[in-house]
Amino acid sequence: MINNSHSKGVLRIENLDFEKKEETICEVEKGGIMIMKPLLFHASNKTTNNERRRVIHIEFSKHELPNELEWSEKTVLLD
Repeated sequence: MINNSHSKGVLRIENLDFEKKEETICEVEKGGIMIMKPLLFHASNKTTNNERRRVIHIEFSKHELPNELEWSEKTVLLD
């Protein structure tokens, strides 16, 4: 992943100079969890055993949706 890339606003991959960007390699063991901001530039190598990789992608937000849109699931957290 490219550190802090989520805080740079909207970026296009074709406009990035990867020679000037420092990447961080995050190894996750089988059955492990990686938590990150979803707008970070990130990628995964191919699997080493040629089996399928499964991903569960969950996003959290404290923002209300505009107009008459509603979250499909919503939990109110108490302070």
